[in-house]
Amino acid sequence: MSEKINKVKIDQEKCIGCGACSMYAPEAFGFDMERGKSFVKEGAENTDPEKIKEAASSCPVQAISIE
Repeated sequence: MSEKINKVKIDQEKCIGCGACSMYAPEAFGFDMERGKSFVKEGAENTDPEKIKEAASSCPVQAISIE
């Protein structure tokens, strides 16, 4: 079993709004159409840690950090 995730963050300065994170973990990441950026949904830390790690590694600009 993988370790529990305590916090997930997206660096809004780095985010280019490609949406890859929400494709890999839609229960953890959303997309703000107005800003053109992804965001972390409330309760994201309860999502399967493997999905969040996959989303983070899919980010082309490494904007997602996991604690």
